[in-house]
Amino acid sequence: MNSSPLLILQKYGQSFWYDNISRGLLKSGELKRMIEEEGLRGVTSNPTIFHKSIQSGNDYDEQLHQLFGKETSEKDLFYALAIQDIVEACELLMPVYEESNGLDGYVSIEVDPHLAYDTEGTITEATEIAERIGKPNLMVKVPATREGLPAVEELLYRGYNINVTLLFSVKRYEEVIDAYMKGLERRVSEGKPLDRVASVASFFVSRVDTLVDNLLEEKLKTAVDDDEKAGIKSLEGKAAVANARMAYQLFKDAFSSQRFFVLMEKGAKIQRLLWGSTSTKNPAYRDVLYVEELIGPGTVNTMPDAAWKAFKDHGKVDRTIDADIEDAIATIRSIEEKGISIDQVTKELEDEGVRLFTESFDALINLIAEKKKTLTC
Repeated sequence: MNSSPLLILQKYGQSFWYDNISRGLLKSGELKRMIEEEGLRGVTSNPTIFHKSIQSGNDYDEQLHQLFGKETSEKDLFYALAIQDIVEACELLMPVYEESNGLDGYVSIEVDPHLAYDTEGTITEATEIAERIGKPNLMVKVPATREGLPAVEELLYRGYNINVTLLFSVKRYEEVIDAYMKGLERRVSEGKPLDRVASVASFFVSRVDTLVDNLLEEKLKTAVDDDEKAGIKSLEGKAAVANARMAYQLFKDAFSSQRFFVLMEKGAKIQRLLWGSTSTKNPAYRDVLYVEELIGPGTVNTMPDAAWKAFKDHGKVDRTIDADIEDAIATIRSIEEKGISIDQVTKELEDEGVRLFTESFDALINLIAEKKKTLTC
């Protein structure tokens, strides 16, 4: 078991988190087993994950029965279900949180994605969720939209742990780091402690390749000769890792800066980079591509089910995240030279990410409404 790639990741400074949660995962003891045997150090969730968990069986029906008449809306019913799972997962991961001195052991829950462009609404709901759960190893997920950044700063200032999610752009990531440091600087200015305030920046990976590859395929249709076609084909499946590696360079620079050293002396932790969306969407690519190519210190990989199973089966571990930054820069430059704007790609992905999570949240609310009808008949 000690030779498991999942366990070896820790030697390279990367934590394995699981991008999945369900009542069945908790009741069966599987999550506890993963923590004890596979080095699992955190859990992330989102509306899509909860929709799948609630839809897949009747694990939540008993609690729903108990809640009918107590909760007034389907959204309240959802949060009651989700919070029970989150609290139980927090308790299971508490030993990891304590052993790591607050570096790991976190469980993330997302604010309603309808609030992605509502700063004050995000602050209010994130505060309510955090206070209701009341666990020191809870992280509240806030989208890295322009409107989300002031909410991130304010919530960190208030002392809440924040997972900044739906992050695609290196430029936006720079703004996320600034919001993180501003929140902590405000705490310092008022003499508030920093040692138990934690944050990760969730940088999404595979979706970048999905969109860029589609745009490259369009370019192939108008290529004039074989050399041009070969140049375009050589860039497929390269954008996501290159984009993430450039983000890591920014991470290293920011958290070795004088600005951060001042905070670190007051007890601040680095805001680790978390790789999200790490299942391979294109079957032509290696199924552990977005795990193997992004290993390095100060990072987290939150693996969906498929990526977790594939990586523990045949993943290879080495420090890869900063193996060839010049190649990453050249890759992005070449893509831009083909007429594909990475800024435009990442903006489109951010908009799409908010839309997809909002649609999942709406589907989740509709699912609970349907269950309510069925279970009360």
